[in-house]
Amino acid sequence: MASSEEVLVIDLDKTCENQRLLAGRPKTRGMRSGRVYLAPGQACGQHSTKDREELLVFLSGRGELLIDEQDRFQVGEGKVSYIPPQTAHDVRNTGAEPLVYVYCVAPVGDEVSQ
Repeated sequence: MASSEEVLVIDLDKTCENQRLLAGRPKTRGMRSGRVYLAPGQACGQHSTKDREELLVFLSGRGELLIDEQDRFQVGEGKVSYIPPQTAHDVRNTGAEPLVYVYCVAPVGDEVSQ
């Protein structure tokens, strides 16, 4: 059981910048997280999940999730996206307002919990 000293509550900035939330050890067992702020027309840049899985929680705006340079998904406020390991992806703001989302990245273990 976790102690109250291990629990974190983090305030999201209201600035127009990216914000690191979790940076891995020693605060977590490998999870990383942050808040991304993309201005209209801006993209985060293509990158791979490698041996990790990623969850994106969209807080405001609208955009496009590009997977492996071929599959496109509409994303934005109220949407959540899961990206499996070994997946190249990019997020681009296609709207007129900022696209803001939180990402959570975690290493993939051998065991799958249900």
